[in-house]
Amino acid sequence: MNQSLALEIMLSGESVLLTGPAGAGKTFVLNQFIKLAKYDGKHVSVTATTGLAATHLGGTTIHSWAGIGVSDYIPQGFAEHIAKGRREIIEKTDVLIIDEISMLHDFRLDMVDEACRLVRKEPDIPFGGIQIIMSGDFFQLPPINRGDSRAGSFVVNSDVWRDLDPTICYLEEQHRQDDEVLIDILNAIRAGDVRRNHAETLLARTEVFPDEFEQMTELHTVNVDVDKMNEAKLKLLDGDEVTYQQTTTGSDNYVENLQRSVLAPSMLRLKEGALVMAVKNSPERKYANGSIGTVVGFEPHTDYPIIEFKNGKEISMVPDTWELRDGDKKRASITQIPLRLAWAITVHKSQGMTLDAARIDLRKAFVEGMGYVALSRVKNVNNLYLTGINQMALKVSAEAMEIDENLRIKAAHAKKRFAHLEKKADDRAKAPEPKAKDPSNWSDKIEKMRETFPNAYRPWTDSHDDELKQYFQQGESVTQLSKRLGRHEGSITIRLQKHFGEDAIEI
Repeated sequence: MNQSLALEIMLSGESVLLTGPAGAGKTFVLNQFIKLAKYDGKHVSVTATTGLAATHLGGTTIHSWAGIGVSDYIPQGFAEHIAKGRREIIEKTDVLIIDEISMLHDFRLDMVDEACRLVRKEPDIPFGGIQIIMSGDFFQLPPINRGDSRAGSFVVNSDVWRDLDPTICYLEEQHRQDDEVLIDILNAIRAGDVRRNHAETLLARTEVFPDEFEQMTELHTVNVDVDKMNEAKLKLLDGDEVTYQQTTTGSDNYVENLQRSVLAPSMLRLKEGALVMAVKNSPERKYANGSIGTVVGFEPHTDYPIIEFKNGKEISMVPDTWELRDGDKKRASITQIPLRLAWAITVHKSQGMTLDAARIDLRKAFVEGMGYVALSRVKNVNNLYLTGINQMALKVSAEAMEIDENLRIKAAHAKKRFAHLEKKADDRAKAPEPKAKDPSNWSDKIEKMRETFPNAYRPWTDSHDDELKQYFQQGESVTQLSKRLGRHEGSITIRLQKHFGEDAIEI
C-alpha cells in the first residue's frame, strides 16, 4: 500500500495499524494525518510507547496519557479517582495515536482500552469510541519483560486487538535505502532467511575502513561505550569549549519526564571541529533528525554554533523547543540547541533516524531486532562500516515473522476494500497543502506578541527569575507580574508553578 492511500483510510475514520519496514515513511504519514485531522477540528492525542519516540511527534507516553503509569492492572475505582485534567483529555479525544506499538505489551493496550471505556462511560465500545491509530514495525525492538513486573507479549495478542480489528495499512515503498544490496539484506533479516551471500557482504564491511579524515557516527549497543567515546573525542580537540544550558518550563516532574526523551543534552558542550548530529527536524527543512555535520565556528555575539553538514550546507543552529503535550495541554518544554555530540550513539536512540554513513558495532547485540534497527539507519551498504557483528544481530523474533505474514494478508484485503479511495488519495497528493486557519507564520506571531509582551518567548534570565519570585511573594498578581516582566500571563503562571509547585497558582 502506498502512503497516499494509507493516509486517506486514516482520514476516513478507520482505526488503523500503520506498519511496514524501516524507512517506509510511517512517521511522515503520521505527521500528515495529525496535521490534517487537527485542521478538520479533531482533538488528536499523540502518544508513543517511549518518551523518545513521543518527542519525534511532539506527544507524551501512552502510559501517562491513559493515567496508568507503570501499573500492571487498572485499580478499583480508577474512573472515580482519576485527576480531573486527565479525565477531560480522555473524554475530549477524538483520535488517539500510539507510535512504536511493537514495544507495548498486550496487557497494557488492554489497560488503555479499559481506562478509556471507564472514563468515557462507553463499556461496550473499544477505547470508548476513540479512533485509534497505531504505528510501528514488529521486527524492530520488542516489548521487554522484566523479572519484577507482569510479563506480556506483542499487542496483537491483546483482547482489545480482536475487538477493534484494526485496518492494516502496510507501507511497502522504500524511502530511505537507495541500494538494492542493502534492501536485500534487510528483507532477508525480516524473512528470517539470511543466507551466506548476505553474511559475507556484511562481514566484508568489517574489512573496509572510511577515509581517516572522514568523521562519522558510531552506533553501539550499550550506553557506557557511547559516553566514553564522545567524551574522549571532545577532549582531543584544541580550542575553547563553548557551552549551552537548556531552559525549561513546567513543573520539575514533567521536565524530568521530557528530559529523558530529548536527545539534546541539558548542557551541550562543543568545540570547533566537533562531530555533531541534529536531533530534530528543521522547520525550514535545512537539516533533518540524524543529519551529521561538523562545528566550523561560532556566531559573534550569540555564540550559536555554525555547522557544516555533510551535504555542504553551513547552518547557524539556533535554539529549538521540545514540548511534553498531554492532549491539548502543554505540561513542559525544553529549549536547547538541537544538537548532540555524534562520534557515538546507541542503537536504541538511533531508531527513527536516517544517517548518511555509520560505523556500527554489533558484537554486543543482545536482543532480536537490534541488528535490523542499526543496519537500516543508513541508505547504502557502501556507507556502512562494521566493527563486528554477532549472530543475535541477524535475528528477528519468530513471532514477529508470523505476525508480519498475517498483517500482509490483511493489508491486501484492506487495499481492495478501500480501492474506492485511491482517486481521492491521488487528488489529495497532487493538491497543495491546506493553509492553516491563521496564515501568519510563527515569527510574525512572535513579533506581534512582543508589541504587548516585549519578552515573549525569550529565555528567562536569573534576574527576571529573582524579580518574579520576589514580587510574587510580596503579593503581586499574575496580571501585575505580566506587566512588570513583559511576558504573557500564561508564561508567568507556568514559571511560578515551576518555582513554587503546581498548587501555587491555578491555571
